[in-house]
Amino acid sequence: MSVSKETSDTDVKKTSDFSILGILTSTLKKVSFIGVVYLAGYMQWSVAWLIGPLVLSVIREHWKQSRDQRRNAAKLVALSSEKEVVLARLNDLPAWVFFPDIERAEWLNRIMKQLWPSVNLFVKQIVRDSIQPKLKESLEKFKLSGFKFERIILGTVPFRIGGVKVYDKNIDRNEIVMDLDIFYAGDCDVTFYLSGIKGGIKDFQLHGMLRVVMKPLITSPPLVGGLQVFFLNNPDIDFDLVGVADVLDIPGLSDILRRIVLETVANLMVLPNKFPIKLSEEVEAIDLKTPEPEGVLRVHVVEAKHLMKKDIGMLGKGKSDPYAVITVGAQNFKTKVIDNTVDPKWDYWCEFKILESNGQQLYIHVWDKDDTGDNESLGKATVEISNIVSKGTENTWVVLEQAKHGMIHLRFTWLSLSKDYNDLKSILAETQMLQVSTLSTSLFTVFVDSAKNLPQARMSTKPDPYVTLRVGGTTQETAHIMRTIHPVWENGFTFLVANPENDSFYLNVLDKKTNSDIGHFTFKIKSLADKPDLQVIKQPFPLSKSGPESKIVLSMHLRILKRVQEEQPQSSQPMPLERTESTISTASTDSTQALFKPSDGLPSALKQTEPSGIEELIEDSTVLSLNLAPEINTGEQLIHRNPSVTTSAGEAGLGRIQLTLRYSVQRQRLIVVVHKIANIPLKDPSNIPDPYVKLYLLPERAKDSKRKTQVIKDNCNPVFDETFEYVINQAELVGKRLEVTVCSQKQLFTNNSLGQVILDLSQLNLTQPYNAWLDLECQD
Repeated sequence: MSVSKETSDTDVKKTSDFSILGILTSTLKKVSFIGVVYLAGYMQWSVAWLIGPLVLSVIREHWKQSRDQRRNAAKLVALSSEKEVVLARLNDLPAWVFFPDIERAEWLNRIMKQLWPSVNLFVKQIVRDSIQPKLKESLEKFKLSGFKFERIILGTVPFRIGGVKVYDKNIDRNEIVMDLDIFYAGDCDVTFYLSGIKGGIKDFQLHGMLRVVMKPLITSPPLVGGLQVFFLNNPDIDFDLVGVADVLDIPGLSDILRRIVLETVANLMVLPNKFPIKLSEEVEAIDLKTPEPEGVLRVHVVEAKHLMKKDIGMLGKGKSDPYAVITVGAQNFKTKVIDNTVDPKWDYWCEFKILESNGQQLYIHVWDKDDTGDNESLGKATVEISNIVSKGTENTWVVLEQAKHGMIHLRFTWLSLSKDYNDLKSILAETQMLQVSTLSTSLFTVFVDSAKNLPQARMSTKPDPYVTLRVGGTTQETAHIMRTIHPVWENGFTFLVANPENDSFYLNVLDKKTNSDIGHFTFKIKSLADKPDLQVIKQPFPLSKSGPESKIVLSMHLRILKRVQEEQPQSSQPMPLERTESTISTASTDSTQALFKPSDGLPSALKQTEPSGIEELIEDSTVLSLNLAPEINTGEQLIHRNPSVTTSAGEAGLGRIQLTLRYSVQRQRLIVVVHKIANIPLKDPSNIPDPYVKLYLLPERAKDSKRKTQVIKDNCNPVFDETFEYVINQAELVGKRLEVTVCSQKQLFTNNSLGQVILDLSQLNLTQPYNAWLDLECQD
C-alpha cells in the first residue's frame, strides 16, 4: 500500500514538473518570437527575413510529418505476424500468392529470425566492402568528400517475407528459382561521417521483389554450388537522417543522398546486375558471375497525345515541355525535351539488355521540364516485359496513370540471341532500314578472370590494378585489387554492338594510385565468327606495354540479335517494323485505324483463337478504345461491335454519348473510354460548339477524380476515343456513380454544360465490357 502511494506521489511530482517545464518552454518560445519580431522592426529589416525562414520551417515540418506517417505504417507491418501481413496484402500481391504460400512465408520468416544475428554480420561486411566505396565515389561528384560508415547495426527486427513463389516451369533443370516479396522496416542504428560531420540513419525501409537463383545443383554438400540474388525492379527505399546530418533532411538536398543510395543498390543487385554468392569450390566463378541475357528489348517512344498543361502562360495555363524517362531495372534512358506542346513527337529509340523477362517491368515516366529544376510529373505507365516476349512485337497506345489525361505511343520489338553468325545479315538490313545509328545488331559478353605478372607502376610498391573495357561509346570497369601483380577480378560485362564486322573491344589495365596505363589489349569482335558457338573460354591474351610475361585471362562470346517473327500464313512474309509516323485520328470511325498502321493489321491479341484474347487485350490497356459489345467471341467468327453511328438525339434532344466501361480486377482499375458524341443540337449556325467531356466519380466530386478529354473545335459530332483510369478497389465501386458532362469551351463565362449522364456503377456488371449509347440529359 505504501509502495503504491509512493509511486503515486512520484507520478504526481513528475507530472507537476513536466507541466511546469512545458509552461516555461512555451513561454520562452513566445518571448523569443516576440523578441525577434521586435528586433526586426527596430533594425528595419525586410519582412522577407521573417517570412522566408517561417515558410521553409512549415514546409519542412509538414514534409517530415508525412514521411513519419509512412514510416510508422511500414513499422506496424514489419512487426505484425506473417499471416496478417500476407492476408492484408492479398489485393496488392501478384496472382501467384495463394494461401499455401502463407505457410511457406511463415516458415521462411522463422528461419530468417534465427539467422538474423548472422545476417547482421554478413550485411555489415557487404556494406563496408561494396556499398561504402560506391557511395563515397558518388558523393564526391557533389563535392561531399570523406564518406565513411562508423557503425552498422541492423537491429533486432528482421526482414519480412510477404509472399513466395517457387518456379517449376520454364527453368533449367540445374537450377532452383524463387521470388520473395520482402520488406524491411526495422530498428537499425547506422552512423557515418561525411565531410567531417557525423550523422546517422534511422527508420531505414526497403520493399521489393527479390529473386534468388540457386545454381548449379551439385551432388556433394551443400548440394547447391552458388546463389544469384537480385531485385527484378528498383526497390522502394526510404530513411530518416539524424544528428548533424538532419540539416540535409529537407526536400531537394536529402533527395540527392536518397538517389545516390538507390543508384548504389541498383548498381549492386538490380537487374541486369546480380549479387553472386559462391557456396562450393567445385563451381567456376564464370558460371555465377557472367551475365546471361535472355535477349534485348528494343523500344520506340513515338509520341504522346493530350498531355496535361503545366506551364503558366499569359492567359492562364500554357502548355508543357515534355520529356520521357524509360527504365528497366538499373537501366534507364531519357528522350529529348519538346518545348511548348502537349502532343510531343519524340521518335526516340533505345535498347535494354533483359536477363530475366519473367517478372521484370518497363516503366515510362513523362515529365514537364522546368528551368528551375522543379520538374512536374505528367503521368507514368508500366509494361510487363513477359507480355512483349510472348508476342515478339507490340505497337500500342498506353494510358498514363496518375494523370488527368494523356496517352503515349510505344512500339516494342523482342530480339532473341543467336549463335549463328549468318543471322547478322538480316538484323543489319533492318537497322539500316530504320536509319537509327544507336541501334545494335549483336551482344558481346566478356568475363575478366585474372592477370599474371603485371609490371609495377611505382618503384617501391606493387600496383593497385583495375581494368577498363570499352566497346563503341560504352565503357565499364572492374573493382581495383590492392597491391598485387597477379590480380583476380572475376567480373562479367555485356556490351551492345552496332556492327561486329567493324567494331573492336578495347581493354586497359590501370594502376588506381597513379591512374597510369600498365597494359592494354585490343580485340576485333569479328574474330569470334570462326570460333565454335562464337566464343572463347578462359584464354590468356598478351598485354601490350607490359612485357612478354604479362597475360590477361578472358572469356568472350558473341550473340547475334534475331527478331522473333510472329506466326504468319505460308503465303505471306513477315513484315519488319517500319518507321512510319503514327497519329490518333479524331475523325476515324474505326479506332483501330488510329492505333495500328494498315501494315500492322489487327492487334495480335485479336488473332487468337481463345476467348480470353480480348480480355488480355483490355487488361493490358492496349486498345481500350475499340467499340466492343458486352459479349465478344474472338474465335474464327467476326467480332461484333455496337453500331458506330446513331441518328437519334436522345429523349431530351441534347444528343447522345458513346462510352465503354470496364473494371480490371487484376489491375484494380476502373477503365472508362469516351468514344464519341452524336447529334449535339445546333441552335445558332454561327456559334458551333467546341465540345469536350468531363468525368467525376461521385459522391465526393473530388479534384483527384476529375478527368477531361481534349477539345474538338466546331463540331456537333466529335470523336474522342480517349481512355481514362481510376485506381479503386472493387469493393469501393458500391455506392459510386460516374458523372459524365458534355461541355463547350465557347461558353466559358456562362453555364457551358451541353448535357449530362450519371451512371450508377453498382448496377453494372463491369467485369465484362459495358458499351452503350446514352442519352444526354439536362444538368441538375
